[in-house]
Amino acid sequence: MMHVGKVVRVEQLWHKFFSDPSQWLDNRSIKKNPRYPDFKHKSRHEGLWIEGWLNPPWVKAKVDTMALGKIEPGAGLRSRVPDSLVNGENVCKFCQEGRLKEAVHMVELMVEQNIQASIHTYACLLKGCIRRKALAEGKQVHALLVQTGLHSNILLGSTLVNMYAKCGSVLDARQVFDSMPERNVFSWTTIISAYANQGQGEEALNLFQQMQKTGIPPNNVAFVVVLKACARIPALEQGKQLHSDIIKSGFESDVIVGSTLVDMYAKCGCIEDARLVFNNIRQRDVVSWNAMIAGYAQHGLGKEALDLYEQMKQEGVQPTYVTYVVLLKACASITALKQGMQLHLDIIKSGFQFDLTVGNTLVDMYAKCGRIKDAHQVLNNMHERDVVSWNAIIAGYAQQGLGKEVVTLLEQMQREDIKPNEVTYVSVLSACSHSGLVDKGRHFFNSMCKDHGLIPTMDHYACMVDLLCRAGCLADAEDFIHKMPIQPNAVVWMTLLSAARNHGHVEIGRHAFDCVVKLEPENAAAYVLLSNIYAAAGRRNEVTIIRKEMHDAGVKKKHLGAAASQLATRCMSLS
Repeated sequence: MMHVGKVVRVEQLWHKFFSDPSQWLDNRSIKKNPRYPDFKHKSRHEGLWIEGWLNPPWVKAKVDTMALGKIEPGAGLRSRVPDSLVNGENVCKFCQEGRLKEAVHMVELMVEQNIQASIHTYACLLKGCIRRKALAEGKQVHALLVQTGLHSNILLGSTLVNMYAKCGSVLDARQVFDSMPERNVFSWTTIISAYANQGQGEEALNLFQQMQKTGIPPNNVAFVVVLKACARIPALEQGKQLHSDIIKSGFESDVIVGSTLVDMYAKCGCIEDARLVFNNIRQRDVVSWNAMIAGYAQHGLGKEALDLYEQMKQEGVQPTYVTYVVLLKACASITALKQGMQLHLDIIKSGFQFDLTVGNTLVDMYAKCGRIKDAHQVLNNMHERDVVSWNAIIAGYAQQGLGKEVVTLLEQMQREDIKPNEVTYVSVLSACSHSGLVDKGRHFFNSMCKDHGLIPTMDHYACMVDLLCRAGCLADAEDFIHKMPIQPNAVVWMTLLSAARNHGHVEIGRHAFDCVVKLEPENAAAYVLLSNIYAAAGRRNEVTIIRKEMHDAGVKKKHLGAAASQLATRCMSLS
């Protein structure tokens, strides 16, 4: 019996405390739920759990009085598992049932009793650790493999690498990998995938190159892993080299490899190359179509994404929820309301209208297309709503300048026990700014910090400066900027400079200008704004001086067109 890390005979427990073992039902070989007792008294209906934590107080009191000794090699003490159950088949059975600790303990007993566990048994254990992300038990298995000398087996070594990687310990995975006397494509692919999934794409590519140098040919899985790493970095040149290797290896016709190539080229900005690969995939599946549609959508080309969707339907390929999410985002980016509404109908027909992600994207699409009532209707019809749902509708009302409605939505959101996040408050503060709700804006800014423990980002500070500037509180805005715990960026100072121009405040305008040009010396819009401030104040000498400063700073006339556009946008936003 296990108790406080010690081992005693089950027989000793029975004879010392329960007198007649025949009065106890032994459930250990049949129990599947850890809450079910290992032993159950036939008449008293008391339960006994081997681990002790579920035992009734009277059992604990008796067990605590027992002199427990540590197990010694050859001491002949039995564990809670009878000899008849100590075998590899039951280890695998326990792993499948989720009884991982018992499975590990059983193998420990097998080692102590010099019963050789098979490679399959250890593989079952490691796979059980992977499924449950049980790093501690995985390390126990690793120790047993070292103890038995099986750690040098290529299958178990590779599975060990996979276990550590899937449990989030890439360092341990790499140490096991480096110590392997022999490696195969599975070993290499596993460690490459571990680094790629941790966002360390460069090291993943480096390992892939090392694998090629050893003469081990990559399989389709290895190519998919490194292509995804190239897409994340992004690393176009390495991706093109991989494409060449894929052609040489004969994997170009593999639909998964082809789809990943499409995704890599699209994310690296080569949409035409992505389309060429897509066209050459012989048997395209929905993943291929989604990758190409997403590529078009991500690069603004949205019309092409919608055209490809129509072609996809004509070829009889059934869209997934991913297809609809990507297309709705494309409609939102180009404000294609008509196509978005048609997609909504297709979504209803396909039964995806109650999918949370699809619902959130529908709300966002309608909001960005200016149909805020339709967006709200979708929100109301959703079976489930999360913070993304509320952020989408709040952002929609904020874009319409409907500050009071945004405040109402925020309150409703909190009543539903949905905690607002940083994104929520950017929209809320922006809405308060556009609606002149200065006091509300101050309240929400303080609330996000004090009540919700959120740390304001530059976007939140910029919204607050904009709020104060729109209300004409330029001195308060300047003071707020100086008290920011992070260094203000050029956008924050440009907001104050634009407000100084609108309100004719020379001193604040000059100070804001100085701060802008320290951060962006060639910001032509800043020079234009300050020049306008001086001109409006009738200070012609300063206008001449600022133009000279502009010349000395190397701000060329070619920048003035962009500056004029930037200036017009800024002034309109503050009007």
